[in-house]
Amino acid sequence: MEQAAHDFLVRLLETPSASGYEEPVQKLVRDYLKGSAETIETDSHGNVIGTANPTGATRMLLAGHCDQIGLIVQHIDADGYISVQPIGGWDPMQLIGTRVVIWTASGGIPGVMSRKPIHLLSEEERKTVPKMKDLWIDIGANDKADAESVVRIGDSATFELKYQPLRNGLAASVAMDDKIGLWVVIEAFRRAVASGPLPCALSVASTVQEEIGLRGAKTSCHRVDPHVAIAVDVTHATDCPTIDKKTEGDIALGKGPVVYRGPNMHPQVVERLLKAGTQHSIPVQVSAFGRATPTDANALQVNRDGVATGLVSVPNRYMHSAVETVSLADADQTADLLAAFCRGLEGEIDWAPR
Repeated sequence: MEQAAHDFLVRLLETPSASGYEEPVQKLVRDYLKGSAETIETDSHGNVIGTANPTGATRMLLAGHCDQIGLIVQHIDADGYISVQPIGGWDPMQLIGTRVVIWTASGGIPGVMSRKPIHLLSEEERKTVPKMKDLWIDIGANDKADAESVVRIGDSATFELKYQPLRNGLAASVAMDDKIGLWVVIEAFRRAVASGPLPCALSVASTVQEEIGLRGAKTSCHRVDPHVAIAVDVTHATDCPTIDKKTEGDIALGKGPVVYRGPNMHPQVVERLLKAGTQHSIPVQVSAFGRATPTDANALQVNRDGVATGLVSVPNRYMHSAVETVSLADADQTADLLAAFCRGLEGEIDWAPR
């Protein structure tokens, strides 16, 4: 991974973007796209869409969501302790004892996510999985007025954002879901454009609000009106303890991008992806999903009168935690695979199944 591209990834990961609060990360996306996109637009929903060669015969869309799961401030009590609601799908156990940041109009306010100590839990409480209402954020406030002087109801919060390199080219961070996928589609777009005249009209969308219902994919895809689209997200790596490969598939970090097959994925798109991998010596893992996937591919496929859709994923350990872990080589190879796919879209293509 080139240093400039690596630095961009770190900036994405260390910039907050809870669903509905994506503006800071979208500014990074717009700035980075200036070197490769002919047009850059931000729609009223907040999606950022870059396009190159807009008059190409085939309209191609790459989509990665920029939002992350987060929290939203719901209540501040008399002592200044802050209660929150989830934004997206949370396991409350992941929150206990973590450092968090509340993102306010004047900047980030550090805090800690707390609950009653184990010494003071009743026997019944020890047997029960805590609910979000049993947790609170402590920012060190003296009282309600002190907390309200810096925090407002409706402010978003996230885990403390920190990128952590690991051994053998792995890296851990909050929000690898899906900022590693966002990085992939932007880098694939840049590489496809840099390789010479494009055979297709190529758009890339940094979509919003995926974690609360695939919402940005619906609106951005409607705007672009592509013939073919590929969503890039993360998928569960199964190369760690306690995960059953028989039910979840055999997916490992460091073995390349994952191309999905199933009813949410167009067969011709799948075969073109696999062919691109073979032609360019890019290792590809294959996985299956027997229904509409819980990714942007779900929304892309049923846009307007239907879009030939693919789903390519980066393997990710420990999803929706503070330590989501990926292989940087997998991300790099995924960007290469998608760039090769886009550059193979020559002329008018009939996507109707035969």
